Amino acid sequence: MTLFRNLLLWIALAVIGAGLAWMLVGGDHGQVLVRYGGYDYRTTLVNAIAITLAVILVLWLAWWLLSLPFRTWHERRDQRARASLGDGLEALHQGRYAQADKLLARALEEPHAEAAARVAVAHAAHARGDAVRARSELDGFGERHPASRAIAAAELALADGKPTEALVALDAPAAQPLPPRGLALRAEALATSGQAAQAYELLGALRQQQALPEAALSACETRWGAASLREAEDSNALANRWETLPKALRTQPEIAAAYADRAAALGWDEAATKSLERALETSWDDTLAERYGTLPTGDLAHRTAACERWLTRHPDSAALALALSRLWAAQQDWERAEDYARRAIERDPRGGGWEQLGHIRTASGDEPGARQAYANALRASRGEPALTS
Repeated sequence: MTLFRNLLLWIALAVIGAGLAWMLVGGDHGQVLVRYGGYDYRTTLVNAIAITLAVILVLWLAWWLLSLPFRTWHERRDQRARASLGDGLEALHQGRYAQADKLLARALEEPHAEAAARVAVAHAAHARGDAVRARSELDGFGERHPASRAIAAAELALADGKPTEALVALDAPAAQPLPPRGLALRAEALATSGQAAQAYELLGALRQQQALPEAALSACETRWGAASLREAEDSNALANRWETLPKALRTQPEIAAAYADRAAALGWDEAATKSLERALETSWDDTLAERYGTLPTGDLAHRTAACERWLTRHPDSAALALALSRLWAAQQDWERAEDYARRAIERDPRGGGWEQLGHIRTASGDEPGARQAYANALRASRGEPALTS
């Protein structure tokens, strides 16, 4: 904008200079008559223009000289504010919160630095545990910088475990439309407050605005998708949310486990079983295999046969051996259950094999053996060698 104004000024001066030159070269210089207070003042047009320009120049020079001290004072104040902002942000980054507070308070004098300085002061106060000061700094925005204020308030509210307050701040009409950072915080607040389905719906907007790196968005997609399944209130809601998930996402362990747990809780035994089986057939996961053996419902014989089939492909899986132990124990076949529990212990002594063996011996009436198994479970958790009978 300054370049444009300078260009216009030089064009105007060139036009005026060209006009004066033409008048000087020409034979007729024109005549100007000024009558004021009973006196007549006569001069040529060229002289009148020159006098006018000289008066303007003198007035401009006088104004420039008179305003010089004020401009110098404002420039020095701005320089101090910018320096304080930089030093204050560095102090905040280094954890010197009291020093950051003092430095950033000076930067508030600069209008262009106010938003960054006020947000940083609020974060410094919050880091010191001064919630009242942090809130007062954000209130100091007034109607200025509504988006920055909303984002800062949401960050502090989420840090304090108050997602509802974060949503209230981000949903303020003056802060709309939310910038990328605000949109990401809103999604996180929704997921934290038990509204993961709504957070999941924001993934498209987050990707479009590049609010988070793609790796972080993929992690959020899995986390929010699993949480939305766990939050389903009834079978219809669960089915609808399951169908909206991409097929590739349904086979991920966290998603499949969340769906299986909720489906089992709602009495959908077959759906719970099938979801884990599809996930395990697509990509093997020991945690998911162990979850398969702990489902509270379902066809025990079918699940046992599936686990024994998988065991031929994954003979070293302690989780699969433990799942088989639990399934045989559920069918009260204590001999097979103990055999698979011992296999699980051989493959992973610090897993749940010893505890499962204790449950089996308790159910079969072997109290001394159960006590020893439980003791070994405790010793294994401490990294100590197992007791032998």
